[in-house]
Amino acid sequence: MPNTPAILLLEDGTSFAGQACGKIGTATGEICFNTSMTGYQELFTDPSYFGQLLISTNVHVGNYGIKETESESDLIQIAGLICRDYTNSFSRKQADQSIEDYFTQNNLVGITGIDTRAVVRHVREKGAMNAIVSSENTDIAFLKNELKNVPGMEGLELSSKVTTKEAYTYGNPDAKYKIAALDFGIKKNILRNFDNRDCFIKIFPATTSFATLKEFQPNAYFISNGPGDPAAMDYAVETVKQILEENKPLFGICLGNQLLARAVGIPTYKLHHGHRGGNHPVKNLKTGKCEITTQNHGFAVDMEALKKSDKAVLTHINLNDNSVEGLEIVGKKAFSVQYHPEAAPGPHDSRYLFDDFIRMME
Repeated sequence: MPNTPAILLLEDGTSFAGQACGKIGTATGEICFNTSMTGYQELFTDPSYFGQLLISTNVHVGNYGIKETESESDLIQIAGLICRDYTNSFSRKQADQSIEDYFTQNNLVGITGIDTRAVVRHVREKGAMNAIVSSENTDIAFLKNELKNVPGMEGLELSSKVTTKEAYTYGNPDAKYKIAALDFGIKKNILRNFDNRDCFIKIFPATTSFATLKEFQPNAYFISNGPGDPAAMDYAVETVKQILEENKPLFGICLGNQLLARAVGIPTYKLHHGHRGGNHPVKNLKTGKCEITTQNHGFAVDMEALKKSDKAVLTHINLNDNSVEGLEIVGKKAFSVQYHPEAAPGPHDSRYLFDDFIRMME
């Protein structure tokens, strides 16, 4: 691979020098890090990462290649990649192509050969911020000026940029259950988990009206994960309110958890540096059991507001920082979690939630 110089510049003026990987160019977005040891392709294609520069804390990226069937969406969703060792050669016989071919074909800009531990420690201390990666212009003054034009994540509505343009179906039309899913950036493995449980799913664009969802005559509704600030999604909150009025089973994941909270008047806020990885401990307050979970979010539900609410109750809590990880709506067949029970990548401790949803439909 050519040894082209590249620069990572953070919003606070901190810079790191490395080498280019993927396409020669420039990428901007909010910087975040994921601590997962495997599953880099699933992370690249997770729509919840749209508009973000992803740091992989795992040293080796690309060492087992790229396999088409392991994508969580049809496109690479990250704005750019930051890693320590970008490995173009791969040993897995089942892989379809190298990471470099994959990135080049998808116009993805990245930087490698930098101390990612130092970058992550900096972000953990200073908090999430915008950044720029460039291999076409390494002049710091120029990059600082470019970075001024990048919008902050807070107040940014992004789900409309990653949602499906047209409604589509997934699974067996003769399945026992029908689910209407609002797509704010839905992952394929969520659909696989529903399909495996005898569900036929119709996936609707983010701005679909409740009346259109209801025409499908579903047994239940699903609110997906996705990118951006839930406080900028009043259109989605209104739809969730209308779903709650019908009082059919409702399940939300990640952004779906935040939208469900806001639908009953509980606010959300931006986390200092987010939760992203496959090793986050969560306690189920109903069973007393703990789970190791997969997470990917930069916003969360306000804990104090939830405790004071008579509309919802806390069901799951993060054992690292005591943040909200799940809730149920009082008097409704509606619940949600902040983490990803479909776990691609990650542990399968939380897949019982899909079974709980099925039982709710029964």
